[in-house]
Amino acid sequence: MADFYKTIESLSQGVYKEKMSKFLAFACPVSTAEEARAVIKQYQNKYHDARHVCWAYMIGTARDEYLSSDNGEPSGTAGKPILGQINSFGLTNLVIVVVRYFGGIKLGTSGLIGAYREAARLALDAAVILELHEQARLVFTFPYLAMNDVMRLVKGESLKVVEQAFDNVCSMTLEADADKIPQLQQRLTDIAGVSIIDKAP
Repeated sequence: MADFYKTIESLSQGVYKEKMSKFLAFACPVSTAEEARAVIKQYQNKYHDARHVCWAYMIGTARDEYLSSDNGEPSGTAGKPILGQINSFGLTNLVIVVVRYFGGIKLGTSGLIGAYREAARLALDAAVILELHEQARLVFTFPYLAMNDVMRLVKGESLKVVEQAFDNVCSMTLEADADKIPQLQQRLTDIAGVSIIDKAP
């Protein structure tokens, strides 16, 4: 499991022109495949008059969830070259959409591959690339009497509280760097009454 991963900070764009065809490339950070599909749909709707709206996305710190589409272009000439640029930059948690307006002159297989690859590269060249630490979550319950001990630990470690509920039995979801979770779990279970419910990536 990777401790660090690279993604882009925000939406970036690139434009590439080849033999009258215009390729508009958009790179957008996403966290899930569902988010990626929503972004793709957004561009499909916005550029509904374009000949092709091709795309590729990669999700997860292990970079093992990915998909691409040629959207009517000859097989392997659009989605794969776009995905190839995501790989070349070593990125994840992003989607690249390339919109093609056909200019009347066919580019041929190699021309298409080169054009989609270059459009995707231009969008990534314009992006601010971030190196982030992989995060994980820890869900646990504790008795109200242990509140002070738990809060002292949370504040001392500057942990992010995602959810919390205080009652006779309290619950909390914390987010931290993935490699700190085992140590955090140990320190929490040292507090009387703390019960770990779930470790979630």
